Amino acid sequence: MSIVWYPANALTLLENGAEFFPALTAAIDLARAEIFLETYIFASDETGQEIADALRRAAQRGVTVRVLVDGFGGREFVAEMMQGLVDAGVNVLIYRREVSTLSLRRRRLRRLHRKLAVIDGRIAFVGGINIVSDFEDPRVPAPRQDYAVRIEGPLLAPIHGSVRRVWELVAWASFRRRLRLLGTSQAFPQPCGDVEAALVIRDNIRHRHDIENAYLLGIASARRDILLANAYFLPGRRFRQTLLDAARRGVRITLLIQGIADHPLQQRATRALYGQLLDAGIRIVEYHRSYLHAKVAVIDDHWATVGSSNIDPFSLLLAREANVVVRNATFASGLRTRLQQAIDIGGHEIHANDWQRGSRLQRLINWAAYGLVRLMIGIAGYGNRH
Repeated sequence: MSIVWYPANALTLLENGAEFFPALTAAIDLARAEIFLETYIFASDETGQEIADALRRAAQRGVTVRVLVDGFGGREFVAEMMQGLVDAGVNVLIYRREVSTLSLRRRRLRRLHRKLAVIDGRIAFVGGINIVSDFEDPRVPAPRQDYAVRIEGPLLAPIHGSVRRVWELVAWASFRRRLRLLGTSQAFPQPCGDVEAALVIRDNIRHRHDIENAYLLGIASARRDILLANAYFLPGRRFRQTLLDAARRGVRITLLIQGIADHPLQQRATRALYGQLLDAGIRIVEYHRSYLHAKVAVIDDHWATVGSSNIDPFSLLLAREANVVVRNATFASGLRTRLQQAIDIGGHEIHANDWQRGSRLQRLINWAAYGLVRLMIGIAGYGNRH
């Protein structure tokens, strides 16, 4: 895999909805010609209504607004919000509209999990934050922990091209000729910063392993330390082996993983791997202040990634994902500082001795969950490949 790097960008790290949604709304309100928005979840809560209002305002002043929402994650959006946006002049498409709630076929598991926005081909947002309140669960008083980046500069060209390609593909597959893109609009943003960055995507055509390979290249080149925060961490053998190899050559590795689970089965499956990782000297910290939804990493204080891709079979083998990879010491240092603050405030470290003395029944349950997840991937047709 060859990563295409773009120099001279300006990137701003955004933590949680408190920073992301005001920045996104401000960019939408300044839009003059065109808006693309892709998201997995577009909730009808207060946050979703605020973003929808901004999109309606843009459409009413003549901006071409295109919103693409996943059919599974966006079921609430389809039922409660879509028609209001369409009536306001917003162009809306649904990626693989949900029909059956029981099927485990591969097609159903192929979701649009990307979270992207492009405004006028000059400002983009890439990350892991859905259009949903940070405080979705009233039982958890702290905000959901997640990250995105605001981008200006030459990296807009591949991001703009990617959202156009996916929109055109969905419009064609949905027989929505009226929503097909006209012309060959391209973004030609000017250099405006000093950050070198790349867009890395995962799809089911030419980029099936690009995000995983970008991680593996970064981990394989690590010399000092790796800090990886991921909501759903269930790597395959190749990814685990690369981490273990890094640990053997003396790289300090910290994994920040969900402590409060919104998908308990996946959390149990992840915990089945703790013994092997802890025995290799890899530090594991569970985040217990709120839901951890981050998909980010920092390596050796100069390499970083922020995006939508989990390190699990569903993201790495099935879903459409998008990450930004960055080579810049200042950006990497800023992300590391934010992650360390999250660890200090909400982290609970899992120690090897304590883990080994834990309940055998709990370990058995963890391995049963791991086997069930593997079975689900096998049913989807990917078991042997993973």
